[in-house]
Amino acid sequence: MPIHFSPLLAPALLLVSACVGFSNTGRRPLFAPVISEAAALLALLAASVSVALLILTGPGVSPVIGLHGVGLSVRLDAVSATMMLLVTFVGWVVVRYARTYLDGEARQGAFTGWLCLTLAAVLLLVAAGNLIQLVLAWIATSLFLHRLLLFYPERVAAQRAARKAFVTARMGDVALIAAAVALAAAYGSGNIGSILRAARAGEGGNLAVVAAGLLAFAAMLKSAQFPTHGWLTEVMETPTPVSALLHAGVINAGGFLLIRFADVMLLAPGVLAILVMVGGLTALFGSLVMLTQPAVKTSLAWSTVAQMGFMIFECGLALFPLALLHIVAHSLYKAHSFLASGGAVERVTAIRRPGPVAIPDAGAVGRAFITALAIYVLVGLGFGLAHKSPQAIALGAILIFGVAYMLAQGFADAAPRALTRRAAVYAVATSVGYFALQTTATSLTAGTLPGTPSPGPLQWALIALAVISFGLVAVVQAVFPLWANHPAAVGLRVHLSNGFYANAVFDRVVGGWSARGAPLPVRVFEEH
Repeated sequence: MPIHFSPLLAPALLLVSACVGFSNTGRRPLFAPVISEAAALLALLAASVSVALLILTGPGVSPVIGLHGVGLSVRLDAVSATMMLLVTFVGWVVVRYARTYLDGEARQGAFTGWLCLTLAAVLLLVAAGNLIQLVLAWIATSLFLHRLLLFYPERVAAQRAARKAFVTARMGDVALIAAAVALAAAYGSGNIGSILRAARAGEGGNLAVVAAGLLAFAAMLKSAQFPTHGWLTEVMETPTPVSALLHAGVINAGGFLLIRFADVMLLAPGVLAILVMVGGLTALFGSLVMLTQPAVKTSLAWSTVAQMGFMIFECGLALFPLALLHIVAHSLYKAHSFLASGGAVERVTAIRRPGPVAIPDAGAVGRAFITALAIYVLVGLGFGLAHKSPQAIALGAILIFGVAYMLAQGFADAAPRALTRRAAVYAVATSVGYFALQTTATSLTAGTLPGTPSPGPLQWALIALAVISFGLVAVVQAVFPLWANHPAAVGLRVHLSNGFYANAVFDRVVGGWSARGAPLPVRVFEEH
């Protein structure tokens, strides 16, 4: 197996840039913004070189740089290379955007420093070759992000949200540390590659199951799963570049953790079942609440909650290649959405409204869902549907329900034919895209990520429950115009807009409504 040190170049460049940022204080610093953007671009080039080396020489692991096996080591494979390329690309875009966005801020240099440190920590996390580096980078990522969340430390809302994020992150840290100890004890090694090879051979015993449970708990906390999602929807007092970095980058660490230890997770079917239930509930809950939010950034935050729930749901179904693909797609979409959120209102008001909304009746909804599923099956047969795992088939059916909602609009009596044709094209494109991307992701990660095992009785029951639940929600959403004016619907929207008050309960538990006791790193941003 070849030795690769190239993945260390990207975080090293960002660390140097961070030092420049912290030493370049004052309003409109001369060097920090320019050097940070250059470092982010060079980090992207370094990640691209790593991907090229992976293609040319295959996966590899560097020896540990340190004493007594404690230090830096990097693992270059399909998972780490994908994440490195994604993080450096999004990081470069965010740093470039922040250069203009923060222009004129008195603490722009310090902001740039913490931003580069956060990116460096994420890169060390996704490329980690040993458990110690993984844990330290995981903790460092949340601590550096915490500084960015409190860029305006005098704002009470920022203090409250940062406190909740801090408490949740520390619980996740404890869970990951315990998982690392359990993994080291189960496999007698801190090398991630050795652990994965042994887990794929079925080794590990009960300690591996315990480790899988702890990994799942840490991932759910990091990915803002219900009911600990509240901090993610409230961290809006931070500059927009931080929101983009959080929602398009750092929040994916939970999903990455599950994907990295996929072989270990397969040893604990009960833990995967919990991921399916929690992730599915979070996805449904977040997507419904998102529709009731009047503020653009808050709506995007709830969208992230829903997307992270769906990603955890995919991991619970053991569809790890699709979960990795989901991370990439969501990160690119969400980074653009946050960075472009300032012009969202203008874009919405510029939309030309063709006329009254077509209201589908029950017959139109039924025809829409039957048509969407028929298109999905026909396209799937062309991609070898019979050879796909039941989990992948069920996931595609859930995705096609969203297209069925659009088809219902097109099948309504008052709908123009152009809308009907367009919705049908979307159904075909969605089905083709899903199967093509699923096939590509599976082939690219073959040998790195395990295949999807055949579901047992519990998994079959959860798959059926998930398909029925998502299908019912899609039907309810499709017929919403029929009962939107009912008094009960008005009350439901109020409760939904408040997230059914689950966040208020979590506030009481962690003292989130109190500004006292919140870590306030004011001195970090003081001018010298």
